[in-house]
Amino acid sequence: MKLRRSMLFVPGNNPGIIRDVHIYKPDSVIFDLEDAIAITEKDSARILVHNMLKNFADYYKELGIETVVRINGLATEFWKNDLEAVVTGGAEVIRIPMTESAEDVMLVDAEIERIEKACGREVGSTKIMVAIETALGVMTCFDIAKAPSKRLIGMALSGEDFVTSMKTSRSSEGDELFVARGMIAMAARAAGLEVADTVYADVNNDEGFLKEANLIKRMGFGGKSLIHPRQVELIHDVFTPSEKEIAKAVKIVEATKEALKQNLGVFTVDGKMVDKPIIERAQRTLELAKAAGVLVGGEY
Repeated sequence: MKLRRSMLFVPGNNPGIIRDVHIYKPDSVIFDLEDAIAITEKDSARILVHNMLKNFADYYKELGIETVVRINGLATEFWKNDLEAVVTGGAEVIRIPMTESAEDVMLVDAEIERIEKACGREVGSTKIMVAIETALGVMTCFDIAKAPSKRLIGMALSGEDFVTSMKTSRSSEGDELFVARGMIAMAARAAGLEVADTVYADVNNDEGFLKEANLIKRMGFGGKSLIHPRQVELIHDVFTPSEKEIAKAVKIVEATKEALKQNLGVFTVDGKMVDKPIIERAQRTLELAKAAGVLVGGEY
């Protein structure tokens, strides 16, 4: 299981931050070639990210930090050059901004395959994550999630662009994102994809961040895009099972083994009924705990 609790954005034109991002231990780092980069710096940022990937991609992989690159949008002149640079550099995942159709996914898929073949990289090794950023993207998100690409691993919501497309604005309550979050989370999960929430811009408001993080966890998201390193530990605390949750899950899984010996489909643990959905949630809790490194040993 690959955790994507934290997906930390890093400007592609900032060598200092790029060099030190491993210190913060995010699950994924997103080298940004899109919004964070001025048009006059697109070429230099692209070259910098390419060289960083060439020199450090294997190191990041050893640390368990997934390398993601957000390319420029498909409506721009930059995206093909971005792909050429970062696929040959060794990026693990390409994040497509402003995705509005399955055709967008397949267009990028085909270009990645061309580059992989040309540079000798294993075909299919570069994955894709789509960003849903407009009202149209939300309305077509299930079609996007079902795009016939074996590279597609996840979807992400981009809140700022979405509310702009809706001619509204962000609020501290987040009501304006509720429908979009629900539709994107359900589309992704229905298609077997991972799903990440949008950034929380007020980096000094820990209380607000944690409130939003717990909300999106309940809605089915697997993590959150981040814009500041200090948010990494906060989001990991929310999405990593607690000792109490792990203990409960272990008890359920152990009780399940005994129930199977007795051919019981439904049984109780601590006075509460346990059936298939509860067993599956317990098993997932233990998988998450193992992936997060807080449960070592034992097979459940």
